[in-house]
Amino acid sequence: MDIQPNQTQPAGAAARPAGPDQADAASALSSDFEAFLTLLTTQMESQDPLNPLDSADFAVQLATFSGVEQQVKTNDLLTNLANGLGASNLSQLAGWVGMEARVAAPALFDGSPITLAPEPDPASDAAYLVVRDAAGREVSREAMPPNAGAVLWAGTRPNGQPLPEGVYKFQLESLNQGEITSIKPVDHYAIVREARLGSEGAEIVLASGGSVLSTDVQALRKPEPI
Repeated sequence: MDIQPNQTQPAGAAARPAGPDQADAASALSSDFEAFLTLLTTQMESQDPLNPLDSADFAVQLATFSGVEQQVKTNDLLTNLANGLGASNLSQLAGWVGMEARVAAPALFDGSPITLAPEPDPASDAAYLVVRDAAGREVSREAMPPNAGAVLWAGTRPNGQPLPEGVYKFQLESLNQGEITSIKPVDHYAIVREARLGSEGAEIVLASGGSVLSTDVQALRKPEPI
């Protein structure tokens, strides 16, 4: 594997996604509101004319009715607000399409070198870059300087044999005096193909076909000329 230092510094910042969808909560609350209204109406129609409902109890029920109604309206307003914030965030993410995002996710290798951004533990005295294929098999393991910084992964085995095109996952093993101190994913720069709203908020779709939340993007940069 040919690892070369890369002096390009990351630029950009990630956007925060909108809050979670409130549709399920609103539906449940509206159902409770309808049930309460039906119960109150039935109680008023069925009360004994000679022994009507006490005015104090009736006032309490009306106050409860008003509170439930206001809660339903408030919930609807919050849902609309969340949807509006999500659409605004998605509009901002549209500018990310075509950019390179620094993410910790499987990378698509198409024959061109991939920029990696390993971060060994500060106290480590050795580190190894471990590469796995889409099936999880280890296909490469090579020592790296603890302070390597950004590097280019050429897509080869340690003996120089080229690896086939496909999706690969990168991990960094940090060691201190021969003992593994941590194993963590390695960030890489990937082209952003799409921005969309997912179940957990705004997310971006990468060239590999995978997706990550916009908050998981560590940096953005323009693609380097080939």
